[in-house]
Parts: sequence; structure tokens; C-alpha cells
Amino acid sequence: MEPEYHERTLTSQDGLKLFYRDYGGPQEPSSGDAIPVLCLPGVTRNSKDFSYLASRLASDRRVLCPDLRGRGRSDYDADWENYNPGVYINDIRHLLTSCGIHRVHVIGTSLGGILTMVMAVSMPGVIASAVLNDIGPEVGMEGLAGIIGYMKEDVSLSSWDEVAEYIRSAFPDLPARTEEDWIAIAKNTYRETLDGAMVPDWDKAIVKQFETALRAKNDLWPLFMALKKVPVLTVRGTKSRILSDATLDAMHDAMPSMKSVVVDDCGHPPSLSEPHVLEAIDDHLAN
Repeated sequence: MEPEYHERTLTSQDGLKLFYRDYGGPQEPSSGDAIPVLCLPGVTRNSKDFSYLASRLASDRRVLCPDLRGRGRSDYDADWENYNPGVYINDIRHLLTSCGIHRVHVIGTSLGGILTMVMAVSMPGVIASAVLNDIGPEVGMEGLAGIIGYMKEDVSLSSWDEVAEYIRSAFPDLPARTEEDWIAIAKNTYRETLDGAMVPDWDKAIVKQFETALRAKNDLWPLFMALKKVPVLTVRGTKSRILSDATLDAMHDAMPSMKSVVVDDCGHPPSLSEPHVLEAIDDHLAN
């Protein structure tokens, strides 16, 4: 059963309609006085990825799960160059302001984790804590190449079973154990058009800016270290080709206060519904 949330939209400063899920909104008794949580998805992902986690956390706090521009139910941008961290951060700032939120715990998967680091520089007083899901200041180039290749492929799919098999062939180490798990991942990744075709639930122009950003080879360590004043929890899949074990060790060396949890037999990224990960997130938010 789909957890309860409010479907909301806001208009960005440049006129795009941006969608977000609002779990335990301000009118809900469950939201209490606890600091809200902001969940930021990966490069081609959307708010659906956080469905289980957000529903669970909303028992005692408000949880916002936006679709970044060009993903899910948010508008696509006519100018692909706007698919960049500066614009995303501006959208996030606008979202928090419109919701009357001044401080948040941020949970970021992949690109969402990088945006969390950027927030620590551009909005330092806003972040109460950070959860980085399978991302760090050094990103595996082999894993990124695989993601880019997947984003650039143009395939025609006609059923959810086909979508699930296509995703499984591209990313066999995703956190799925059953056919139902793969179908759920498929439905969080693709959407069905009116004529019955299954298409990616993101703007394919995103890959252009993604490739441009990779060529720049920015040093992410200063962004990561900007989080040193708040509690940080990092989650890693043991088979991840994005966040290596060596990088996780280097993160611990640079930030000894950081805590981490690993998910065995899992690639990029963990689902954040694993029992021991949920326990770690509970402890992180409580402390």
C-alpha cells in the first residue's frame, strides 16, 4: 500500500513547475517539533526512491522528497545547461523557503549526496546533519562511465518485465532479491506513456550536463569537509563502483567523527530500506 503523503508543486524562480512529496506536512500531528528531513535523489532518480524511508521517518517528523528539475513529475528544462548543481541548489533553497523550513537533516543518494555537500558550502546554517548514500569526495570513474552509457542508450521497451530485465542487465548489483524487487525498481525508474510505451522517467538531456561536469574534474574534498561541523553518516554498498572502500577509509581519516554502515552484496546505491541501515539512520537522527 502506498504510504500517505501530500503531492505538492512549487514554481521555480525561472518558471518551472517542480514536484515534491510532503510526508507528515505541517498540518499533520505526527510532524511534531522534530527537525524535518530532506531527501535528495540520484542523477536519474526521483522522489519515489525514498517511499519506504520517508513513510517510516514521517511517524515523528516532516519529510520532503523533491523531484529535481528534469526528473519524475517536475518540468523538464528547455536549456540543458541548467541541469547543474548551482541551479539545483537554488531550487532546493526555494523549496525550503516556500515550506517555511530553516533547518533540515539531508539524506542524499549519489548526486543527491553531492548536492548535500554543496549545501554545506552555500547554505551552511541549514544543514543539521547529513546522510551520504554511496557517494563521497572521490567518485569511481568506471562506475560513472557505466551510468553515462546507460543514460545515453535509446531502447524501446513495451512491458514492466522488459524494463526490469533491461535494468538488471545494466546494473546487476542493485539491491534487489526477488522479481518483485526488480519490478519495483523498474516502476521507480521508467514511466508508461499514453500509448503504452515504457520510457525513462527523466529528461535525456541531463546526460549532456553530466558529461560536461565530469570533464571539469572538480575536487570534491573541500565540499565534503564543509560537513565537518555536523554529524555525518555514510552508507556504502560493498560492490559499489562509485564509492570505493579506499575512499570510505580516506573519509574516515579526514573526518574521524563520521560514522558509516555498509550493505553486503550490494552495488550502487543501497536502497536505504535495509534493516541495519534504517537502524543506523534512526540513531543518526536521534543524536
